[in-house]
Order: sequence, then C-alpha cells, then structure tokens
Amino acid sequence: MTAHQAIHRLDYTAPAFLIDRVDLTFELDETDTRVSSRLVIKKNKGLQSNTPLILAGEALQLESIKLDGAPLPASAYQRDDATLTIPDMPDEAILEIVTRINPASNTALSGLYASNGNLFTQCEAEGFRRISYYLDRPDVMAKFTTTLIADKQKYPVLLSNGNRVGSGQMDRGRHWVKWVDPFRKPSYLFALVAGKLVAQCDTHVTGSGRSVAIEVYVEPGNLDKCAHAVAAAKKAMQWDEERFGLEYDLDTYMIVATSDFNMGAMENKGLNIFNTKYVLARPDTATDADFDGIDSVVAHEYFHNWTGNRVTCRDWFQLSLKEGLTVYRDQEFSSDIGSRAVQRIQNVRALREYQFAEDAGPQAHPVRPDEYQEINNFYTWTVYEKGSEVVRMYATLLGREGFRRGMDLYFKRHDGQAVTCDDFRAAMADANHADLDQFALWYSQAGTPHLDIASHWDDAAQRFTLTVRQSVPPTPGQAEKLPMHIPLAVALIDRRGQTLPLHLADESCATDGAAGAHHRVLELREAEHRFTFVNLPCHPVPSLLRDFSAPVTLAYPYSDDELVFLMAHDDDAFARWEAANSYAVRLLCQQYAAVLRGEKVVVPEQFCEAFRALLENTALDPALVALMLDLPRENYLLEQLDDVDPVKLAQTCQSVRQQLARSLRPQLWLRYQQLNDGQPYHYSGEQVARRSLKNICLDYLAELDESMIGELLAQQYRKADNMTDRLAALRALVNRDGGEAQLADFAGTWAADALVMDKWFALQATSRRPGTLTRVQTLLGHPAFSIRNPNKVRSLINAFCLQNPAHFHAADGYGYAFAADRIIELDAINPQIAARLATCFNRWTKVDTHRRVLMRTELERIAAHPDLSGDTNEIISKALAA
Repeated sequence: MTAHQAIHRLDYTAPAFLIDRVDLTFELDETDTRVSSRLVIKKNKGLQSNTPLILAGEALQLESIKLDGAPLPASAYQRDDATLTIPDMPDEAILEIVTRINPASNTALSGLYASNGNLFTQCEAEGFRRISYYLDRPDVMAKFTTTLIADKQKYPVLLSNGNRVGSGQMDRGRHWVKWVDPFRKPSYLFALVAGKLVAQCDTHVTGSGRSVAIEVYVEPGNLDKCAHAVAAAKKAMQWDEERFGLEYDLDTYMIVATSDFNMGAMENKGLNIFNTKYVLARPDTATDADFDGIDSVVAHEYFHNWTGNRVTCRDWFQLSLKEGLTVYRDQEFSSDIGSRAVQRIQNVRALREYQFAEDAGPQAHPVRPDEYQEINNFYTWTVYEKGSEVVRMYATLLGREGFRRGMDLYFKRHDGQAVTCDDFRAAMADANHADLDQFALWYSQAGTPHLDIASHWDDAAQRFTLTVRQSVPPTPGQAEKLPMHIPLAVALIDRRGQTLPLHLADESCATDGAAGAHHRVLELREAEHRFTFVNLPCHPVPSLLRDFSAPVTLAYPYSDDELVFLMAHDDDAFARWEAANSYAVRLLCQQYAAVLRGEKVVVPEQFCEAFRALLENTALDPALVALMLDLPRENYLLEQLDDVDPVKLAQTCQSVRQQLARSLRPQLWLRYQQLNDGQPYHYSGEQVARRSLKNICLDYLAELDESMIGELLAQQYRKADNMTDRLAALRALVNRDGGEAQLADFAGTWAADALVMDKWFALQATSRRPGTLTRVQTLLGHPAFSIRNPNKVRSLINAFCLQNPAHFHAADGYGYAFAADRIIELDAINPQIAARLATCFNRWTKVDTHRRVLMRTELERIAAHPDLSGDTNEIISKALAA
C-alpha cells in the first residue's frame, strides 16, 4: 500500500501570494475544453520576498504561459503531476495560463466533467486544480469574471457564478455568455454549467425590496418535478431574513440538477449544483422523506451564501466552521417549517447511529481535525452533524438572543474573510461576555463524552441530588482527555406526571432558567459535579439530557417502570422518545444475550403494554408515536455490544418485532384503518405524520404470516396515489415470501425514472430474505445500473454493505469479498465513492472472532492492491490499525 503524506493543521502558513482578480475564458467541448486564465497576482505582505509561486494542477495539458504579456520560457518554471512552480515571481504580475482538459474522461466527477451530454463542475474541496493551475486553497479569495463559449445547439444554456452581464453570437454556430461575481471567493466555490437544460423560474422579494430571480435548471422532461425545490428556496430566503437578518446578495439564485454527483449538493456562489435526488419530486415519484430532504438540502446550500461563502474557512481543517454551522441552520429551518420535536429526534437518531460509531471507530477525529491525508475523507458525520451539535450548544448556553448577537458580531468582523473555528467561538464569547475557553475542547478532542449519573433522595430534607461524572474515551492519537464544557438540560417529574419547579442549592451552576423554572440547563465543567435540588414535595423521576442538549452518551439507572412512566408523561418530546428508545435497546440487548444462550426470545408484557398505550393515545402526535414504535436499528445495536454475531442480532430483532405484532395486532389494525382514510395525497405536516404512523403499523402487521395481511399489502401497493404509501407496501412485500409480481410491476412502470429506480435497487439490497447478495450481484448487470453513477452505487452497493448487516456479515464471508471487489473496482473510477464504501469495514473489531478474521483478510487484500488512491488508502490503513 502506497504511503501518503499527512497534512497537519499546526503547519498552516499564510499564502505567499494572493490573487486579486481572475478572468477565465472557457471554450467548451466535451472532450477538449480550452481554459484561459488571467490572474492578477501579488505577493502577500510581510512574507519572504524570495518565495516561489507554486500553483496546484492535476490532469492538465499545459498549452502556454505568459507573465506580464511575455511568453514564459520552459526554463523559467518547473512542472510535475501536481504543481506548476515559478521560482522568480515579481511582487505584482499578471499571469496568463492556457490549459486543455477532457471532461468526458473525468470519471472522478471532480473538476469539469461530462454527464449525459452536459458539462458540470465540482470544485470542493480541490477540484479547481483539475481545471486550471491555481492557488487552490480556501484562504485565497479573488473576484472572478467568467466567459463561456460553446456551440449554441449543443450547449444552449451557459451558467457560472455571480451576475449575467453579457451574451452574444459568434462564428461557427457558437455563442458566449459573460458572468461577473462581485464578491471575493476561493476557487472551491467556482462553478460552471453548460448544456441542454430547461428552467422553472420564480421571484423572491427581499425585506429591503430587492427582486431576486430564482431559476431551477433540469434536463428536459423533468420540469414538472421542480416546484417543491423552487418553493423550498423561497421559504429558505424568507426564513434567513427573519431569523438572522441575512438577505441574498446577487440578482439571481440558480440551482442546477445533475444525476452524476458525488455529494448531495454544492453551494457555489449563486450557482448551486445539486444531485437530482434533492431537486426532483412529484407525489407519485418521491416519498415524504424525499420532499423533506429537498427542503433541508435546498435550505442548507442557500444558507451557505453567508455561512461558507461570504465568510469562508481559512483552511480545510476548519471545514466545520461552515458545515457544522450551516447544518445547524438547516435543522432549525426544518424545525420551524415542520415539527420541531420530530426533526430533533430524527437528527439525533442519525447522529447516534452514524456519528457515534465514527467517534468510536478507527476514523475517529475531532470536529476540527489535526491532520489528514485526503481532505475528501473529512466530509464526515463528525464535521457536519457533530459540528452542528457543537453550534447548537452555543445556542443552548447563550440562549436564542445571545446566539443571534454572536452571529451578528461574527458577520460584522469577518464578512469577506477566510477564518477559523476559533474566530467563531470568539464572536460568540465576546458578544455575550461569556467564558468559552474550555468549550474549545469540542473542536480539538475526538470521541463521544460519556455522562454517568447517580441520584440520591433525602426524604427528610426533601432534597434530590444528581452526581454527574463525565469522561471521554481514548481515540486514535488521543489517549488522555480533559473534562468538557457540557450543557445538561434537566427537569424533575412527580408521580402525577407534572414537572416540578426547580430550585438549586447553588444557583450558580445553572446557565438557563431562573430559580423555580421547570426546565434548567446545568453547566458541566469538571470531571464530577453534584447538583442538589431543594424544596421538593416528593421523590421525583429525573428527565435528563432534554432536547438532547449535548452530543453525549448517558447512563442513569432507570428502572423499566420509570422508563414506561417517562414514555407516558415527560413533556419534552425528545426525552419521551428517549425513554422508549432506551427501553427498546435494553430489551433487544437482553434478548440477544438470551439467544446466545440458546433461549427463546420473550417480550415482557410490560413492554407490549407500553407500546399498546402509545397506539391507543390518539392525542399524541402520530409522527412522535411512529418514532417511539420504531425499534432501534441493528447497526446502532451493534455499537452497544462486543463480539457480535450480526446474524443472530438480526434474528433477535425480527423475533421481537413478530411478537409485538402478534400481541398488538388489534391495536395495529385499528390504527392503520383509522389512518388509511383515502384522502388524496398532500404534502403537509399533518398528513406526513399520519402516513408515518400508518406505515409503521403496516410494517408491524407485515410480520404476521397471514394471507389477509398479504392482501392488505398488495391492496395498498395498487391503490396508493403517492410514492410514500406505495414504497411502504413494496418494502414489506419484498421482506415476505412473494412480492416478485409487485417488484416487476414497479420496475416496468418506472424504468425511465432514474431516481425511482434507485429506490427499487435499495429495496432489494436491504431485503432480509435469503439470497439477497445473489440478487444484488445480478442487479449489477441491470440496464438501469451503472457503477460510474454515484447514486446507483449508493442505492445498490452501499445499501447492501452499510444498511443490511445480516447479509453483509453472513458467516461465509461472501458479503465482505463482494464489498472488497467493488471498492477496488470503484477506486479506479471514482476514488471518493470508493473511500465512502470502504467505511463498511470500519467496525470490523466489533464482530465475533470468525468474522474479524474474514474482514481483516479483505482489508489486507484491498490494501495490497497496486495504485490504490489516497482517498481509499487512508480509510483502509486506519481500519487496519484499529
């Protein structure tokens, strides 16, 4: 395995040269694009005067170089596979470089590439160097002017960053369009799009009265699927003005959708390029989750206009500065336009399943990493989702108004700059006169903090004491950890289900809520704290980590009775769900241990009664009930155990589900029939909630081996007027004997719709029925599948390897061999996608000895493959070192 040099955060030095202005001219062609760049360069003041100019460049054919108008002889520069160096560079100069590139051969989808006859760019993190030689780093910010020239018939639409300032006709059927971006930006935010596209347009009028054009571009035939994305953009613009006082700053906001994209979307200034998954939606082709995802991702990329573009990151170690902050902003947006409780629970559930596993595995790293080999590998759950939780803790500690003061100061200080996570923290601290020095540890320490909480009730004194001990587990490269600054939100509930007024013996340890409030935020700064609540009328049940006030794990010795009590009475929706989730985790782990002992799975009646009460509680939000009934995922359970047999764990989960279905059949059937009211589809919070509960009832009923249930599933599949209900029925059918007819019907109906076919692939890849891997291998040859398309890889290969633990971890090891084969194959095509798939081996030390041997063998086989990319090499080498 080839060694790749690590880059260290503490080695950062300011750029030796700055670029004031960039003039780019593209003569576009699918196989031979000519790029002319004119760079106005000056040396960075205060740095050594004899420093050479080193420009990054990859896979470029150099045609010419001019310095201040004169051709630069070959003896005046050096070039290798990654750089162009000019040793004797004047303090100020105009550098003109002409390069040629072949977009059609760019299967990595980084830089300028071809997709279905159109041309797109993806420059984050280091894709611009595949377009032209440049100082391709985020702290070099310049003003860009871009002229696009192309055959008008082949590329009638020509888009780039900023404002469209001119266009015209040329010879040989060509045309040109000129774009000027008035705001400085780093090269990773550059974008261009050229092709045969159509647009749905609308207008947003800002609070100051400016009219902003909204244009969503898609391939012909998809225009009827754009309305929701346009509406999402308008909602996001309005929300950002009202919540943070931030208006859009260009004449036009553009979104372009492509089916070939490594990520979800990209926030290029004024020209956001999206994966089609997060743009195209109609009720018959997209699920409620798809509509929700479009709202979230459109908002996320739009919000980057300020948190990422106007203020960007100094270096890639600061990636969470823009991503964690913007994820927090899009989560708050989704909470405000939908159900805040449901949004919070869904975010936490994903964080625990994926980011906590990342924190506990070989790829563990701080929110602000200290080193990396390939920056592409640090677009992680830790940087994004844990980073978002870190930002949320600022808001928890400082309050909503205090957080807004911090944001206002951040923009006032740093608009137009490339800055660090420390600059953001300083703005929050200074705006609120707060001590946030210890809070910096959230950026530098990896691992998920653990809170061990014990309680003591003094009946005579009517005092309740919580003793909280915190610790952070060792992670690769960080054996010892310091205590963190953690906000712990608590309430105390009496036996009637009422929250009690809280008075602390020492009021200085609470940061939120006045004495007597029913909800308090306690600040943890030491390894151990004692919090004593006084003047209580009775022995309470504590509600802990309300609204998930910090990204930590928590241990408290709740009895089963107390968890059932909190499920029924806690007024904090997250804590209510958490009680149900904790009870389910406890039950499933206990029953898995029983299975290992050769005993039968037995679901206690108390657990069934708790679920029965949820089904019968028609006053509770149906979406919250659905989340509470949805048992923890097997991947999450695997993290709670050691030396796991994933197949037996999956069998345990299914046995529990089947017993619950048998016990709760009358309530499940009744609630399903009540919710299956035949109302026409409408995407609204109320309808989404009703469908979510209806379909989880259906999912449980599908566990019953009854012909009546099979007929019910087939009937919902046939009669559904929307993809949410149709897919729910098909998913259940795929996991039962039969269902082949509906699978064939689905494929026949939607063969021409790539995104719907992705759902069809994923259903089969995640099926628990025997022979799933064989079907997946067969589907690799399906006409609708292409291993060069990231969406197809994610829907079939990644879905099997990352979301089907029972079959991926089959005892024969064929799942591991299949994954290794695909990683090696993909690495030669698209290293970013290969590296993400390679994370399926991250937790190989969690499984039993037999499987560990098989997984390590495949890891070593991948590592031994010649010419392994740096992206995949980093993931595999860290996994082997675990």
